[in-house]
Amino acid sequence: MIALLDVPVSPSLVDVLRDFGYDGIHAAQIGLAKATDVALLDLARNEQRIVITADLDFPRLLALSSADGPGLILFRGGNYSEQEMRGLLVRVLTQVAPEILERSICVVDKQRIRLTSLPVR
Repeated sequence: MIALLDVPVSPSLVDVLRDFGYDGIHAAQIGLAKATDVALLDLARNEQRIVITADLDFPRLLALSSADGPGLILFRGGNYSEQEMRGLLVRVLTQVAPEILERSICVVDKQRIRLTSLPVR
């Protein structure tokens, strides 16, 4: 599994991904800190990356497009510290198989993980 991390999430999440044997890159590392959500989704889709974000626009864009990807991990429910985000990502990566993440919207907060299969109907 490979991931594209959006600007609202910590670049240190790349280290969490690597700890699990996955690849990730933060949008700011590749000059896309100011890219639109649509541009990030297109890049992720073209490179078969899941998107990791805290931006609530991504699920809406995926639903409106009826696209079957890219997969999405969305941190929801507050402003999380870097340590909290790392812990939430560890929880997702230990509980959800990569092949499911690649074709789902995964919403994670302090209480639970919710999965919606793509495309959203």
